[in-house]
Amino acid sequence: MSQHFVKGLPRSTLPNKGDCVDNLMFENKLEPLEFHTGNKLGNEVKISVAGLIVGMYVTRLDRSWMESTFPPQGMRINSEKQIEQIKKVSRFVYVDTHKGVTPDVHFWILEEDQLRILTDNELALSTKKESPDEYTKLRKYFYEITTDLHLELQTAKEIRERLARDVPKVLHDLQQGKPLDLENVKEGVTAIVDSIIRNPAAFNLITQLKSTDAYSYTHALGTSIWCAQFGRHLGLDREDLYSLALGGMLLDIGKIKIPTKILNKKTGFTELELRLIRLHVDAGVKLAEETGRVEPDVLQMIATHHERTNGSGYPRGLVNGKIPLFGRIAGIVDSYDAMTSVRPYHPHALTPHEAIGELYTSSDLFQPELVEQFIQTVGIYPMGSLVEFKSGQVGVVTAVHDLKRLYPTVMILLDKKKQPLDEFITIDLSAGEGHGLAIAHGLPNGAYGIKMDELFL
Repeated sequence: MSQHFVKGLPRSTLPNKGDCVDNLMFENKLEPLEFHTGNKLGNEVKISVAGLIVGMYVTRLDRSWMESTFPPQGMRINSEKQIEQIKKVSRFVYVDTHKGVTPDVHFWILEEDQLRILTDNELALSTKKESPDEYTKLRKYFYEITTDLHLELQTAKEIRERLARDVPKVLHDLQQGKPLDLENVKEGVTAIVDSIIRNPAAFNLITQLKSTDAYSYTHALGTSIWCAQFGRHLGLDREDLYSLALGGMLLDIGKIKIPTKILNKKTGFTELELRLIRLHVDAGVKLAEETGRVEPDVLQMIATHHERTNGSGYPRGLVNGKIPLFGRIAGIVDSYDAMTSVRPYHPHALTPHEAIGELYTSSDLFQPELVEQFIQTVGIYPMGSLVEFKSGQVGVVTAVHDLKRLYPTVMILLDKKKQPLDEFITIDLSAGEGHGLAIAHGLPNGAYGIKMDELFL
């Protein structure tokens, strides 16, 4: 199997794991999505001074060189002292990527005409030119990938197998009236967070391996994983990632108090049944609170994961800023994982691409800026998702590129007639490989009998 499991930029350009950066972020800080094909950046990139590292070549400041002591012809950064001097006089600078180290994309500042306007079927993601939002202010870390994907996949598989034993047992014990025992669950959640910090791609793939006959468990695991992934993308610290992952695992714990025949119903719910189902939120908070071992931010996350920004959520109809950040994260993640799963009352799961589209068009339910950050976390075509090309071939996404999210690396599995290839072919669409191949749409897990666990595990 080809090993094209790499990020869009070389590891050497990324800050070290755990490196702190300035909490002060800058106006017009734009997340890079796609370059406009008619207006290329060339070698020069505008970045926040928070992204400067030794080895970069600075060509311009955000002011005249006459206002500083730096040479007008530009300069190579050779020391941390030089970086500190630049930070004192500038908020952003221009660097030459051919003469020096390429900046981490998180620090790039792109103008609107450098962003590609996506067509309707490509999810037109807007990028607002506003003052810094709470998410960039929260960023504390930029995490570096520190392990090989194939090695981390083995670890992730072992964690998944352990939780596949422990979580159903916890649910069974609760059904028998026993107290909530979180010891093994917390150990598993800690292992998930540590794995995601080392290399998030491994659990990205794990989330694609969903069982159709154990929704409660797979949804809890998927939500836990994506909450931690989202937190990592936002640059939250390890403690916050743990809280998000534990909260994700426990979001629906209160459903244990709802009659199984209602939860497994394959038709629409009556008004009375909906009222009963909505009781799971407060029931879950109570179960978690009774352990005496769940932090307040996790309890708050469970309590608010069904609230919506327009006030239509439950149980309290909170609006906008009244919903805490972890609750807003949980609402988005819970909805995404549910939409991409087979459920008793929804036998056909959406593809990841379709689910992302649903979230994007739900601006009245979820905070748009936070949805955009989640889309950047998942990718337009997430790693491990199946896609079909316009020419008919079918493949699996093996890498997502930060700057060209519509053009992932894909391993082609089936030919135009949907027959397995004797030897799988890996192409990087972002590099123009594939002789004009273009993705038509995403496919649901299991399409054409493709088993993801046989490919990756």
